Amino acid sequence: MPLPREILAYNAAQSADHKKICDTLAAAIDAHFAKLPKAVRDTAECRVWHRHPVWFLDRNPIVGYSPIKDSIRLMFWSGQSFDEADLPADPPDTKFRSAGIRYTSAAEINAKDLKRWLKKSVDIQWDYKNIVKRKGKLLGLK
Repeated sequence: MPLPREILAYNAAQSADHKKICDTLAAAIDAHFAKLPKAVRDTAECRVWHRHPVWFLDRNPIVGYSPIKDSIRLMFWSGQSFDEADLPADPPDTKFRSAGIRYTSAAEINAKDLKRWLKKSVDIQWDYKNIVKRKGKLLGLK
């Protein structure tokens, strides 16, 4: 799926170093989503949501990124369930299942790790799209 103009504009509005990180992440995420089976890909979308780029499957948030102080945080909504030491919960006492990593330069992005995490983000999901309806209770999907 081609990146929407709003995500391209978001990336362009970042500092030069942050723009490189955002562009690298967006390209990798978009390339991963493009390789998903058609039935899954047909439920995919990406847009600026709550003021930062987020990718969804069947309206469920999967992965996104945003600036945090001097870095860009890549966040996986269900990341705590990935069993990945390099993807810590943030904050660790959250009742949600999100986890993320921070980058201060595009050179820090490990393509192999990112690819593995993106695969897990599709395979391991918590139902965030219905969290309000369930009054804050998260249920696993799949």
